[in-house]
Amino acid sequence: MSLLLVVLPRLWPALGWLAWPQALIATLVHELGHGVAALLSGGGFESLRLYPDGSGVAMTRNSAAGLQRALIAAGGPFGPPLAALGLFIAARRARVARAALALVALVLVLALLMWVRNPFGIGWVALCALVAGLAAWRVSAIAAQALTCFVAVQLCLASLARADYLFSRGASTGAGEFASDTQQIAAHLGGPHWFWGGLILLVATLVMVVGVWVFLRTLRTNR
Repeated sequence: MSLLLVVLPRLWPALGWLAWPQALIATLVHELGHGVAALLSGGGFESLRLYPDGSGVAMTRNSAAGLQRALIAAGGPFGPPLAALGLFIAARRARVARAALALVALVLVLALLMWVRNPFGIGWVALCALVAGLAAWRVSAIAAQALTCFVAVQLCLASLARADYLFSRGASTGAGEFASDTQQIAAHLGGPHWFWGGLILLVATLVMVVGVWVFLRTLRTNR
């Protein structure tokens, strides 16, 4: 089912709406990754905007240090894989899966209060926060684990489906044209953008593989 959400829109563009929610979730986590990287590196997270075309923009504040700017740029592509890893680990236990969904809801509410700035973004993030909160509170233990795992799978597939972005120089968003994350990393650390794209893709794929392996290993152990 998850694979169909990725494959069908590529085979039949008219079915692109099937992958729309997946793309928006991945974009939200991607932009939050930029913001979290900015905060962890000593910078600031100014605003986040999401657009109906599936794109998004995170505005951050940083020093003049090239390394910090590169870390902030890398935070976006690493956001979905790292989130997927955490969700796969949480999905192994029903109680932890519920806690993870509750944490997701709290983070999204915090994002709404502090960073999301455009009407579409507010609506989408509020919807995701509501779904995560209701799932953490109301659904059965099995359903909480299933939803946590499902979102993790969607983030993995979205990351792989968008791998071509890592090898591009620019990014087209609802707010205009910007340099891609890998182009920004190359500008601050040197080297070609495709080298950083390949490196990020390799590390992100390894992170996702570890997450899937940990989850499946737990399933086999619990049989």
